[in-house]
Amino acid sequence: MTEGIEKNGYPSLEEIKTTCGFPSEERFKKGPVAIIECVQEIPCNPCEIACKFGAIHIGDPFTKIPKLREDLCNGCGICVVNCPGLAIFTLDMTYSEHEAAIGFPHEYLPLPEKNQEVGAVNRAGVEVCKGRVIRINKSAKNDQTPVITIAIPKEFADDVRGIKRLGRG
Repeated sequence: MTEGIEKNGYPSLEEIKTTCGFPSEERFKKGPVAIIECVQEIPCNPCEIACKFGAIHIGDPFTKIPKLREDLCNGCGICVVNCPGLAIFTLDMTYSEHEAAIGFPHEYLPLPEKNQEVGAVNRAGVEVCKGRVIRINKSAKNDQTPVITIAIPKEFADDVRGIKRLGRG
């Protein structure tokens, strides 16, 4: 049995890969791409509406699970800020030879600073490695939710989903 959303409150990597249209290894070699971790059928479709490239498909009824069309995704991240469930992020496995870049919504203050070392956490909120902040997008288009992008060692790309809250031991 998969140790996922039923047991832990968050989806397992296996659930994500078999449910949402996880990008292929070939797609990861082309640059940034969206990762969707929305595995429950809920009435929601802002990601589909926001993507002007048609890379996310929900269809009718809008309670279906969103599916990524990897060939249409350019990793722009507009879906990240339009997801009210904070269930989409971007991953760039081409960032550097040894590091991947992961961009995710971050709703906690204080915000980190560019180049700051941060604790990178997994879906359970457990620190799995250190990351370095490479970008903070506080655009008005983000509806008050900054998108933080951090560089992490590539071997943690399947695990890291956020950063440890600053000021918390």
